[in-house]
Amino acid sequence: MDVFSRYAPFIQDYIYNQGWRSLRAIQQAAGEVIFNGDQNVLLSAPTASGKTEAAFFPILTMMSEEPPASVGCLYIAPLKALINDQYQRLNELCREPGIPVWRWHGDVAQSQKRKLLRHPSGVLQITPESLESLMINKHMDIPRLFGDLRFIVIDEIHSMLRGDRGGQTFCLIERLAKLAGCHPRRIGLSATIGDPKAADQLLAAGTGKGTVIPKIADTHEVWRLSMEHFYKDPIQAGDDAQERDAQPVLDKATDKAPTMADPGLAYVFEHTRGKKCLVFTNSREECEAVCQSLRAYCEANHEPDRFMIHHGNLSTAFRQTAEEAMRDDNSLMTTCATATLELGIDIGRLERAFQIDAPFTVSGFLQRMGRTGRRGDPPEMWFVMREEHPESRAMLPELIPWPLIQGIALVQLYLEERFVEPPRTGRLPYSLLYHQTMSTLASSGEMTPAELASRILTLSYFHNINQDDYRILLRHLIEIDHIQQTENGGLIIGLSGERVVNNFKFYAVFQENEEFSVHSGSEELGTIVKPPPVGDKIAIAGRVWVVEDIDRQRHQVYCHEVKGRIPAYFGDVAGDIHPRILERMQQVLVEDKKYPYLMVNASARLREARETARAAGMLKKSLINLGGKMWCFFPWTGTYSFLALERLLRLKCAQRLGLRGFNSVRPYYMEFSMDASEEEFYQIIKEEAAKDFDPVDLVFENEVPVFDKYDQYIPDELIRKGFAQGVLDIKEMRRCVRRLVRQYNKDRK
Repeated sequence: MDVFSRYAPFIQDYIYNQGWRSLRAIQQAAGEVIFNGDQNVLLSAPTASGKTEAAFFPILTMMSEEPPASVGCLYIAPLKALINDQYQRLNELCREPGIPVWRWHGDVAQSQKRKLLRHPSGVLQITPESLESLMINKHMDIPRLFGDLRFIVIDEIHSMLRGDRGGQTFCLIERLAKLAGCHPRRIGLSATIGDPKAADQLLAAGTGKGTVIPKIADTHEVWRLSMEHFYKDPIQAGDDAQERDAQPVLDKATDKAPTMADPGLAYVFEHTRGKKCLVFTNSREECEAVCQSLRAYCEANHEPDRFMIHHGNLSTAFRQTAEEAMRDDNSLMTTCATATLELGIDIGRLERAFQIDAPFTVSGFLQRMGRTGRRGDPPEMWFVMREEHPESRAMLPELIPWPLIQGIALVQLYLEERFVEPPRTGRLPYSLLYHQTMSTLASSGEMTPAELASRILTLSYFHNINQDDYRILLRHLIEIDHIQQTENGGLIIGLSGERVVNNFKFYAVFQENEEFSVHSGSEELGTIVKPPPVGDKIAIAGRVWVVEDIDRQRHQVYCHEVKGRIPAYFGDVAGDIHPRILERMQQVLVEDKKYPYLMVNASARLREARETARAAGMLKKSLINLGGKMWCFFPWTGTYSFLALERLLRLKCAQRLGLRGFNSVRPYYMEFSMDASEEEFYQIIKEEAAKDFDPVDLVFENEVPVFDKYDQYIPDELIRKGFAQGVLDIKEMRRCVRRLVRQYNKDRK
């Protein structure tokens, strides 16, 4: 029987009513493996290819044929907005067969949650944090709620494969299955998966089943892609250049920016009027600055404001307003956004996306471009690379346009190799270990140390953690009163631990800054960190406000709006850049290849950068003498191997090299003075990298490198070990050193 015929009649009717003439490739492939097997399934296909329907058409068919006695399908998504979006779609699909669809997150009314608790059934949509809350606060109800659970669907699974939030999700579903006595199949959905084998192992961990990844024919993708470069003053790299093969602008301008506008933002302003667009930035601060500028240009031109803003520090009301406007086909507004709009919420027919500078990952680039091109049009991305003019005395590394080179590398890696970042493995997630230990004790009550260890260390995500380390953690938690030992020798939550567990922020494992909510009259604008003194200005929601009062006890800031532009600050954001991206960046400088998406300024700036690199010897050397004993080192490796190499130089090689005045711009280059020659430098780093040293040797004396949310409650020796073995990429660093030494020796011959 073919897949369409196997669907329930209400699914077939839905397909007819949507006007679909045939099933998409992903729907055909998913139907075959879900209907005809009992394995886990990983569905990877481009954005807007119908992945959600591909999973739910067979799931709902099987649930309608044999109704479960509890919740039958658990749908986990990283964003409440994504759940709300899918809730509408699934409700429409499930109305005819009467399959209930439930939501469970912070914005859902308690009355709806009570109905689910009374009548567990159908499909439950939830975030990882709400699932954590459910496991703690409704622990006794879990077997009744999920005793007949058949499927767990994890949407946007790629966003959960490189950090503790994904680890939390996998721990929770493993704990839930054990507690409820059920054996659900897991189905992962994503547009971008790097190293599908590693992803399928993570998806299947603890299930005793394998994972099937349906093979889908690689369809010919058509992109509308351009990349332009702008200095932040009127003189541009392409003003006097004759770039014959440069990409022309993809569309004519529909507006004119004010005379003194920032050239890069003027380009965005002039190509968004009368269209629905997204402008992606890499930080909330930059998002605020870009939105402020674009709104100021509207005001200078006496035009209505046509720009909105969307990022994680804005209030729910502000974000929802932007989402609703994007879904409205008649609304021709442009939204400035961060990664919050990378994921798959339905934002209607967007005509184009702009990207200010290069994102950190190929995955991020693909997700952002994939927000456009729905409903038959090709995806469209306009890169806007901005740079200050280098000063006349600028040193070599400051003459290289790093965002432009990085942007080209990201695009080329996907075009040439279909490369996407793989899951991060090999970590020692002690912060999450603390969290799941406390969560388990809070939900289950008193346990012996052996029983607690058997519950926690058997979770697949903690397979790298040994019993000795867990014993060290438990003893420390007893010392700081997060755990208390009873007279019978059992373990319970201690008084200090209760303050952590009883805080609603405990449900989340991602790092949060200490935030203050910002209010203007009765309107909540969002949150900021480090509020300034009363009378100073802050930037949020794309506008500028004067602080009237600060209630530090309640963490609230009161303000009123004023005109102007100032920088915003929402806390530090680090970029994790994969080694392959840096290696491809080096190749961009070395090769003479022309890239068809580069426009006039970008093409001219790349030519300048290649000439600079060639004149400095960067095409053959990674260690460049800047004059006297000062050197610049370009290792061309990823963020965490770069960090390991930094520490190798400073902690293992410094004395032998006579190293001093060390400075790095991670992960691009290091500058330092040294007494050693170039030959001695390579010989020394080769010898030191090859030694069989303890990874903790690359942690500075008395350094306790706190990275994750609950690291503050972990004993120092585990923090140092977790950083050395799980954050520093020593294996890749050693590979990098061997490559650099090999290249140096080759060039000497």
